[in-house]
Amino acid sequence: MIDLHTHTIFSDGVLVPAELAQRARGLGLSALALTDHVDQSNIGLVVPALAKFCRAMRGLTDLVLVPGMELTHVPPAAIAALAREGRRLGAALVLVHGETMVEPVAPGTNRAAILAGVDILAHPGLIAEEDVALAAVKGVRLEISARKGHSLGNGRVAALARKHGALLVLNTDAHGPEDLIGLDFARAVALGAGLASADFDAMLANSRALVATALRRLGRRSGGRK
Repeated sequence: MIDLHTHTIFSDGVLVPAELAQRARGLGLSALALTDHVDQSNIGLVVPALAKFCRAMRGLTDLVLVPGMELTHVPPAAIAALAREGRRLGAALVLVHGETMVEPVAPGTNRAAILAGVDILAHPGLIAEEDVALAAVKGVRLEISARKGHSLGNGRVAALARKHGALLVLNTDAHGPEDLIGLDFARAVALGAGLASADFDAMLANSRALVATALRRLGRRSGGRK
C-alpha cells in the first residue's frame, strides 16, 4: 500500500510527521507522502518543514517518505504559480484540493490544476468529462478517495477515468491515525467505486511510478544524493 495524500500538525492533521509515518509503517505501507494544506499564507513555512523532516528520516526507516503539499481553496488563477513555488521550496509531489462535493471549492479549480500539470488532483467530485479527458492527455492522476464525504464522487471519477484512459491513484487524505488503511481495505474502496481488482493493481503501479518520480526530483535537488 502507498498513500500519497496525508496531513500532519503542519496543517489540520493531529499527528506529528514521525508518528504518522510510524503508524503507516505499522499498517504495512511502503511509501507515504506528507501533503499538508497550503496556500499563499503558509507555503513558505510548511513545505520546507516537511522536506526537512523527510531528509532527516532517510536511513532511519524503511518507509519511503515523500515531502509534498496540497494547494487548498486557492483561487484557480493562482494554482500554476503556487505549484511552481512549492516545487522550488522542496515539494516533490504537488496535489490540488479538487472540487469535492462536500466543500465550496471555487469552480474551475479542477481545470486549473490539470492545466498546471500537478501530480494529483485530489477528490475531484463531479468532475467534467472534458476535464477527465484533459487529465489523461496531461498525465495528471485523479484520486479515488477513501475519506468520508470526499469519496462520494468516486464512482463518477472511476467511470470517466476508465472511459478516457486517465490515470488513477487511491489515497486516504488521512488527518488522524484512524484514517490510515491497509491494502485490503484500499482494494475494497476501489471495488466499491466500480473498479475491478486489476484496476486497483494499476492504481498501485501509478502510485509507485509517482514515488519514483518524486525520488528523482529529490535526487536532482540534492545533487544526486539519496
